[in-house]
Formats: sequence, C-alpha cells, structure tokens
Amino acid sequence: MIKPSFTEKSLKAAKEGKYTFIVERDMGKRQIAKEIEETFGVPVAAVRTVKTGGEKGRNARGRNFLVMSIKKAIVTLKEGKKIDLFEESKK
Repeated sequence: MIKPSFTEKSLKAAKEGKYTFIVERDMGKRQIAKEIEETFGVPVAAVRTVKTGGEKGRNARGRNFLVMSIKKAIVTLKEGKKIDLFEESKK
C-alpha cells in the first residue's frame, strides 16, 4: 500500500522532483520503486526511507493514547519526469 503525503514540506520538495509517500513498514526500497513505477508510469532514480517512532501519551481527560509508527518514502524521479498528483492548481 502506498499513499501520497500532502504536507507543506512535501509539496515544496515535489517541485524539486522529490515525492513523499506513506508506505507499509515492511516494504523495501526496491518494492517501493517498483510500485511507484507501475502505479504512476514514471522511472524512479532513488528511494530514501524514514521511520517515525510511535508515541504514547495522555490527553487532558487522563486517557492514554498511542500513535502508531509509520514509514515514509521519499522518491526521486529521473530528470524531467513528474507526478501530476502533487502539482498545485493555480486559482
């Protein structure tokens, strides 16, 4: 499962050709690259991955909560290629 991540930072990086996706924690870089190439039909140059740790906490009512950890993939495409999904529309 690959899901695009739309944040201010990821949209800014998308203008430089680096696209951010949230992926399953057990996916490897080659699997991620293959999935991107099949889904969007663009050649992948590099894949970087980042794991964010989960959080435990307590809210204002004293209830405990847990935020699960996620894995993000920052995908760099070959020169001149882009994914239209990340393009900002002009108003």
